[in-house]
Amino acid sequence: MQVTSQRKPRGPYRKGIERREQILKTALDVFAQHGDRGSSLQEIADRVGLSQAGVLHYFGSREELLLAVLERRDRLDSEVANEVQNPGDAVAQTVRHNTEQPGLVKLFVALSAAATDPAHHAHGFFADRYRNLADVIARGLEEGQWDGRVRADEQAEHMARLLLAVSDGLQIQWLLDPSLDMAAMVETFNRMCLAWAGPEEQEPEPTR
Repeated sequence: MQVTSQRKPRGPYRKGIERREQILKTALDVFAQHGDRGSSLQEIADRVGLSQAGVLHYFGSREELLLAVLERRDRLDSEVANEVQNPGDAVAQTVRHNTEQPGLVKLFVALSAAATDPAHHAHGFFADRYRNLADVIARGLEEGQWDGRVRADEQAEHMARLLLAVSDGLQIQWLLDPSLDMAAMVETFNRMCLAWAGPEEQEPEPTR
């Protein structure tokens, strides 16, 4: 097998990539602590030793920085969720992880609501996000239907969309009442999607 080596970026380009990554990691920490409204661009700039204009040089605008933070948050959530095979359990694990970073939950709720406007800069990101997540979850649920773990009298796509609605809707309630156990409630919904193995039950064909 032929192995081709990939050269790492060098010089100013590499330094620019590293600088952007430093800013993004710092912004992720700041927003995780304070959310959108409580976080200032100046605080991020101070932490990385740049001016506000210097920070925005790497992202174009504050809005693009916010979007980059959410994209990184999703990537980190995916790494957590990948440790779990069942899609419903993966969502519950992600929700549990997000309770440790309330500022990012605030940012997500605020930006996703604003992005319902088709003219909003994050509209495409959120539309693609929900479409892709629903598709991945639905495929996992369909596999569960075929092997008898998941109820087959409801469409997998509908259950997938409802799972996302439950998890994201609970975030608003949790921000209003942090005593709410979001992960436990997602797990309740997951149990509602399981097949009931009754003694006289016949396996129906999966529907979609």
